[in-house]
Amino acid sequence: MTSLKAFLKWLTKPLRSRKVRAAFATVVAAYLVDTGFEVSEKIIIGILGLGAVYIGGVAVEDHGRNMVTGGEVMNGPTAGEDEEKTS
Repeated sequence: MTSLKAFLKWLTKPLRSRKVRAAFATVVAAYLVDTGFEVSEKIIIGILGLGAVYIGGVAVEDHGRNMVTGGEVMNGPTAGEDEEKTS
């Protein structure tokens, strides 16, 4: 039973990444069209386009975070976000 849990944890670990989740959504959309699912071309182009733009945006955000922190892992708000001030 523990080996099954370990396998499932290993299998789902990449899904923690926002880039992987966006890529997964675009691949699922592509497979739906390939299997004959009735989806308009505009919707598929929208899903694939938004997925590509989102992945690019996350990559730029990650690069900016690494520039600010020198590559160290940051806890708390990401670079560029304003913290709420309690005054």
